[in-house]
Amino acid sequence: MNHFYQKSFLKEIDFNAAELNYLIDFAIHLKQLKQKNIPHPYLQGKNIALLFEKSSTRTRSAFTVAAIDLGAHPEFLGKNDIQFGTKESVVDTAKILGGMFDGIEFRGFKQQTVETLAQASGVPVWNGLTDEWHPTQMIADFMTLKEHFGKLKGLTLTYVGDGRNNVANSLLVTGAILGVNIHIGAPTDLQPSKEVVQAAQQAAGKSGAEILITADPQQAVVGADALYTDVWVSMGEKVDYHQRIEQLLAYQINSELVAATHKQDTVILHCLPAFHDTNTSIGRKFMADYNLTALEITDEVFQSTNSLVFQEGANRMPAIKAIMAATLGNLFIPEIFK
Repeated sequence: MNHFYQKSFLKEIDFNAAELNYLIDFAIHLKQLKQKNIPHPYLQGKNIALLFEKSSTRTRSAFTVAAIDLGAHPEFLGKNDIQFGTKESVVDTAKILGGMFDGIEFRGFKQQTVETLAQASGVPVWNGLTDEWHPTQMIADFMTLKEHFGKLKGLTLTYVGDGRNNVANSLLVTGAILGVNIHIGAPTDLQPSKEVVQAAQQAAGKSGAEILITADPQQAVVGADALYTDVWVSMGEKVDYHQRIEQLLAYQINSELVAATHKQDTVILHCLPAFHDTNTSIGRKFMADYNLTALEITDEVFQSTNSLVFQEGANRMPAIKAIMAATLGNLFIPEIFK
């Protein structure tokens, strides 16, 4: 009996706290098996399609290694290989790939694309990122917090920066489901949409999580067990980067903002990549105009002993492995999710 079998993983709000906690704990278990060199080929003989409209380092690497560790064969199809809505419709593509592959990962722009793939393909589909949600990242993020603190419920996580991007949406909803207090510090016009906030508030009503959305970054971080940020302009987003920097500079995670938590053990998270120094051409281009050495997070904080960003990044692989194994593997999972 497998509660998750043949289910897709498209957005967090589709799952309850017990289900998300199971996937987090399963990811921790699979990470331990890997560390002990214990084979776990739950997907032996399966074929996985990896569809990428958006480029990626961590997501592509994590899905590839996870599939191979599980005994499956991953096949990468980039933006020049898949042409949704130009030469072939999403529905037609889904039906063809569903007939050839046992599971499909999609990383791209529209949430509707991944939803249509799931509806039409007949196989589990996993959302590697869309403009609205980033659910595989969430399993890795909350897995990292559980490894560090030994629990999730009752923790407080503060996200500062662009509060209406996919990561902020996912953190807000996932934290609310899991009973993690979520604070969002963002300018008024960069705060989560009313629909996302309502979904989070509904989940928080069940879990007891507290939600705070404020334009005051100092207020947002008080009491935070974890501070989280992301790049200030999302991939493919067309905005005036200079205007965005001026909007968000007060939300930079630096030593002053960390001190405003009034805690010594606050950990630092970032989904990566991060503009924490001048070692990227894109970062240098925009930092120079403002005489900056970092954008959304300073190098001092990024490299500090409280930073879990590289543990968090590495956890993308066991998190994705858990999602794929649970939804496609021949596993016995007790019926504990009612």
